[in-house]
Amino acid sequence: MKSTYFEKDDILHIRVSDRAIVREVSPDWNTNISYAEHGTIVEIVLLDAKKEGLVPMELRQAA
Repeated sequence: MKSTYFEKDDILHIRVSDRAIVREVSPDWNTNISYAEHGTIVEIVLLDAKKEGLVPMELRQAA
């Protein structure tokens, strides 16, 4: 997983896979989720990330 925050535009880009994107869905105005052919998530793009309290981001290891 790789995340990049673009401070000037307040955009958080989270890339979770190197697979090709075949479908994109926007469940609301500031979220875009991209999917691979088999339905797995490839990337998530969040607009107004800092404004929405998503940055700074804390990551935890799953148990």
